[in-house]
Amino acid sequence: QVQLVESGGGLVQAGGSLRLSCAASGRTFSNYAMGWFRQAPGKERKFVAAIARSGGNTYYADSVKGRFTISRDNANNTQYLQMNSLEPEDTAVDYCAAERVDVPGTNSYVPHNLAEYDVWGQGTQVTVSS
Repeated sequence: QVQLVESGGGLVQAGGSLRLSCAASGRTFSNYAMGWFRQAPGKERKFVAAIARSGGNTYYADSVKGRFTISRDNANNTQYLQMNSLEPEDTAVDYCAAERVDVPGTNSYVPHNLAEYDVWGQGTQVTVSS
């Protein structure tokens, strides 16, 4: 089973950028679709972005499309979320998540439902000041 640890969160001014990393342990990282979710104070956890296990397909929430970019490096068992043009509304705890997708022919599948994910990281705080 893969285990996930997020890093890269911090405090940034509006309009700035941050790059989150999600380090995964295990030998089957490439068999997992990966995603990012975030939870703002007093709100439910929401989908941000996801990437297929092949890395060839991505999906983004409308609120971050054009500003955030998800990527993965299967050789180094790491997933990234590049966040540009950050806004105060992006302030949240960001969580890395993984879903095992090992059925033949599903290497391009991109999950974007919270209930689909099997493994979660501990979260990293992102704070954007106005």
